[in-house]
Amino acid sequence: MKKGLLIILSGPSGVGKGTVRRYIMDNFDLPICYSISMTTRPQREKEVEGVDYYFVTPEEFQRNIDANNFLEWEEFVGNRYGTPKDKVEELRKQGKHVLLEIEVNGAGEVMSKVNDDRVISFFLMPPSLEALESRIRRRKTESEKIIKERLDKGKKEMTMTAQYDHVVLNDNVARASQEIVDLIEQKAKSK
Repeated sequence: MKKGLLIILSGPSGVGKGTVRRYIMDNFDLPICYSISMTTRPQREKEVEGVDYYFVTPEEFQRNIDANNFLEWEEFVGNRYGTPKDKVEELRKQGKHVLLEIEVNGAGEVMSKVNDDRVISFFLMPPSLEALESRIRRRKTESEKIIKERLDKGKKEMTMTAQYDHVVLNDNVARASQEIVDLIEQKAKSK
């Protein structure tokens, strides 16, 4: 059995990574699994262990860091989040493609750690900075200060596309998703 792909979907905050991921997983018949992160934050009502996250103690998370078992990890508002390497590799050995929907810094970390020819990376690009700003503002979840920080970070991230295999314009979710799926299928058939 051929090892599954590691699919990295990245781009600036507000570009539509989650929307494209859901569209791909809901509309195409590919053996794709969404990577489940490990976290130290408390489990919320209705969240399911092993479906939403792997919920662990801070000590267990640290053991995974010490064992080099994260493709990437970060700390956010006092909790840690990471992509467990052993879980991703187990799925890939079963021939399943594993999709990481990940921020640009985390994507760079993953790409520097995973050195095999069964990795494909996508940078999702907004049609314009104005479109990105509009998407962030439509959420109505952030202050003006946070919106400015996200846009400044997004501008910087859009200069980092050379580290990705493919840059996909998200001007239309269905079209962008189809482009990504076509490229995944080509990569899956190679070697």
